[in-house]
Amino acid sequence: MIVGICRFSYPALGGFKRMHDSVAEREAYLYERERMELRFRHFETLSLPSIRGQTDPDFSFLIVVGDTLPKPYSDRLHDITADIPQVKIVPMEPMRQRTAMQVAIKEELGEDTDPSIQFRLDDDDAVGLRFVRSLRRLERQSVAMRRRWKNVAFDFNKGYAVSLSGSGILAREVISNLWTPGLAVWFRPGDRKTLMNYAHHKLHTHMPVISNPLPHMFLRAQHDDNDSGVSLKGGTFEPLDDDQRASFLKHFNVDEDHVKQLFSRPVRPLDRA
Repeated sequence: MIVGICRFSYPALGGFKRMHDSVAEREAYLYERERMELRFRHFETLSLPSIRGQTDPDFSFLIVVGDTLPKPYSDRLHDITADIPQVKIVPMEPMRQRTAMQVAIKEELGEDTDPSIQFRLDDDDAVGLRFVRSLRRLERQSVAMRRRWKNVAFDFNKGYAVSLSGSGILAREVISNLWTPGLAVWFRPGDRKTLMNYAHHKLHTHMPVISNPLPHMFLRAQHDDNDSGVSLKGGTFEPLDDDQRASFLKHFNVDEDHVKQLFSRPVRPLDRA
């Protein structure tokens, strides 16, 4: 079983670089109109197209949201994911981020009688269209090695850092170990832990890691509302050339024309009906 999970403006207790004194302050910050529009634009042009286009459809993708997500945002989220059968929107009350994500994963695993592969994806990142298929292939290829291992991480560590705007996509190639996009962990049946029990950048201290730098397997966005704690600064971002533009569409289902269209649209007042 392969399970992906994404936190979409979930008002967790902790888990953000920006701290707030109350849940109400956290929700006010998260649900601010311009911020939510920025998150939706990245989600609709990066994350969702890459999930929608997976060449292996046998997986689930959980989107954890707050149970107070305003109705216009909730409706929009349901509308833009309605054609992706793998998506399950999971409303949860505020709790610690890792606890909430653990609960969502455990509920999805059910009786948990089979091995699982679990991955995380931020709402402003994308994975390659062969990501799920590649995870399944690595699971088959690593059988002999895994006999004595409780867990193993699969890390596709090559991709692009990207910046999106109404002018299109700027990008630079990146090779970086143990970033959340392109990363997954294999679990034995009944393991009490989930992917969320581990800090992604410290996985190599808990389990073996199989890294593959050959395919470009992720797009990671840089913008003013990044909260990942990972710096994408440094290096030169360049406009896509024709080959890259075709590659992004073919390998990530990311269409630069779609990016230009959404990011050029003015931010409209929120209809709270």
